[in-house]
Amino acid sequence: MRAPITARSVALELLNKVTFEDSYANLVMPNLLEEAKLNTRDSALAQELAFSTIRWQLTYNFVLNQVSSRPVDEIDAVVLNALRMGCHQLLKMRIPPHAAINEAVNLIRSVVGEKAVGFANGVLRRVSEKTFDQWIDLAEDKAASNIEFLSIQYSHPQWIVRALSQALTSDGLGNDIEQLLATNNHPAFVNLVCLPGLSSLADFEEQSIQVNRFSPYGFSIESGNPGEIQEVRIGTARVQDEGSQIAALALVKFKDVVKGEKWLDMCAGPGGKAALLAALAKQSQATLVANEVQEHRAKLVSNALKPFDNVEVTVQDGKDFGAEQPEMFDRIIIDAPCSGLGALRRRPEARWRKSSEDLKSLTQLQYELLESASKALKPGGSLLYVTCSPHLSETVAIVDKAQRTLGLRVLDLTSSLNDVLMGDTLPRNRKTVQLYTHRDNTDCMFMAMLTKD
Repeated sequence: MRAPITARSVALELLNKVTFEDSYANLVMPNLLEEAKLNTRDSALAQELAFSTIRWQLTYNFVLNQVSSRPVDEIDAVVLNALRMGCHQLLKMRIPPHAAINEAVNLIRSVVGEKAVGFANGVLRRVSEKTFDQWIDLAEDKAASNIEFLSIQYSHPQWIVRALSQALTSDGLGNDIEQLLATNNHPAFVNLVCLPGLSSLADFEEQSIQVNRFSPYGFSIESGNPGEIQEVRIGTARVQDEGSQIAALALVKFKDVVKGEKWLDMCAGPGGKAALLAALAKQSQATLVANEVQEHRAKLVSNALKPFDNVEVTVQDGKDFGAEQPEMFDRIIIDAPCSGLGALRRRPEARWRKSSEDLKSLTQLQYELLESASKALKPGGSLLYVTCSPHLSETVAIVDKAQRTLGLRVLDLTSSLNDVLMGDTLPRNRKTVQLYTHRDNTDCMFMAMLTKD
């Protein structure tokens, strides 16, 4: 007889898919919830259990290592996911300890049998002997450095804590590291964008929304499924972080558009930013080429751009554009593949997917895309380099290299955005722009506006 489907069983199924199939939690969960037919309350519980357990897994690994008779890396992966979820219920939720332990043990019994029940019961009882804060106090005593302690306290790999700290320090914000790490552990509201010419904020006046601080087209909803919004269903509004909206708007608003301009989105997949650019291009009587190197992602781009007739979707390696279409584009945006450290609050598994060793290949690709774009750009054109990461090697280091080797000049994007979009909130001690989640309530987007003579 199959065990009943519950919020906890759905959450564990998601954790296992992330563990064994490298699934993206935000993409898989809607399908699991639809199949499970859970009510609204249980659906919310399943999401809280799964997403928060993923976020806090490093902290819970530390706790489990203090109480388990075997190291975390020797525990069966399914059992470990269930134990982490039990830790979350015991340490971060208002669930009575006996109920949290009982539910976790029953879940383990249903998926792996009796063999792990005694072990799980004993481990979770010991976890329940301390509060979350008391476990963190113990971590402070045991950590060999402040970086290691912050890593455990806020459940970020040490290399990410170090990278974020370095980025903040370079902006004179070194004391903000704990605030940024803490913000990454609080899920963001769902943010959306109205595609200009197809919808507007006025269409949502009767709904409970929060208008974005900077983007004139953006808003957020505190809860609910955005797919149930009529405008999202028909494609006139899209889910999109405000940081991505600012990047698209930066390309368009940096200087006046001349009728007939040709724009390029070199890395367009999955198409959200390209859709906003296409809408803005149509209003300005410009055309857009939306390129994506991967065919399956290019199909997503095509679907995203169905409402527009001023866009050509291409499937090509962005590194080839410069050689094949030299000096053809007035404006180019490269939203380059990156570590994704700027979107950790929205993508709970992202902090566990990359390592510092990945940066060498990523930065090489970023530079090669920038080199190609510099060749494809018309003299005097606008080239916007964007990463969803504040890591210095993916941001200012790439731009500095481009200035030295590609003959590109950095323009003052900070002053431009302060004047037309950001209300003088960006610090004026730099020309490039680095948004921060804790300060701007956006992904940590980096932007540099470049040109050539």
